[in-house]
Amino acid sequence: MSTPIPTRSLGTTGPRVSALGLGCMGMSALYGKADRTESIATIHAALDAGITLLDTGDYYAMGHNELLVGEALRTASAGSREHAVVSVKFGALRDPDGRGLGYDGRPAAVKTFAAYSLQRLGVDHIDIYRLGRLDSEVPIEETVGAIAELIEAGHVRHVGLSEVGAETIRRAAATAPIADLQIEYSLISRGIEERILPTLRELGIGVTAYGVLSRGLISGHFTADRKLDAGDFRSLSPRFQGDNLRHNLDLVERLRSLADAKSVSVAQLAIAWVLSRGEDIVPLIGSRTRARLSESLGALDVTLDARTLAAIEEAVPPDAAAGARYNEAQSAMLDSER
Repeated sequence: MSTPIPTRSLGTTGPRVSALGLGCMGMSALYGKADRTESIATIHAALDAGITLLDTGDYYAMGHNELLVGEALRTASAGSREHAVVSVKFGALRDPDGRGLGYDGRPAAVKTFAAYSLQRLGVDHIDIYRLGRLDSEVPIEETVGAIAELIEAGHVRHVGLSEVGAETIRRAAATAPIADLQIEYSLISRGIEERILPTLRELGIGVTAYGVLSRGLISGHFTADRKLDAGDFRSLSPRFQGDNLRHNLDLVERLRSLADAKSVSVAQLAIAWVLSRGEDIVPLIGSRTRARLSESLGALDVTLDARTLAAIEEAVPPDAAAGARYNEAQSAMLDSER
């Protein structure tokens, strides 16, 4: 990357952040073993490069990821640390073996989760705070209202949402200003385009898009014979199974020919496509190493003209992917899919 990282606003009420954010989950959970030293070095490199948005969750490896991000912030250069914007998801319940027990959006739980996150992160406030998945037993107004009270008390700066549908977005926005919705969005995950994205734009709410490389599937680095570590989320993901995987990797090869023509990587092309979808969208890159971070940052130098965008759409049209983005049990928790 040869130029400073541009910035984008998270909606009309949220903070201005770097046009790419760093999703830190994979440094602790769901994608196999990660190197702690390299993870912290990658966060430092991201901050030094001008990335300001760091995304984590209190349930990523049961607090491990927040502790990791907190350590990285404490040891980062003062100049980069002061510009960091920390986004935190909360609410997922786990037993000691890591099994999911649902989500808790009750006001008392919201405030308790926040207290623990502030301690683990070692910060005096959380910039954006969001329930990881909708708690079907608690009205969204109560959950958002509790975050609004945390804002009034100075512990949180902005309300965020995660994986909720248009109706829930409207109810939340009627309760308090919403900075952004965090939701999966990529070339092969385009479900938000029909109802959710228009609703967000009507209400002035931004998007932080996770899964822009579909958990590495469309990075150009994943192969059909790759052996996944025990506990790797992708071993249970429908898109990484059997014929689905082979079909999806064929889509990647179509992208590779377009990327080669522009002398960029497949990952850079895929990230650039998400960047091109609007100034109100901030892609989260899940780089776990400095090498992958450097590659992802290169997407900011990729310009997609109308002809290239049309060729990408032809190569990977909407609904081209085989398999759902989550398995049946996890999909049942997605208000965004209803």
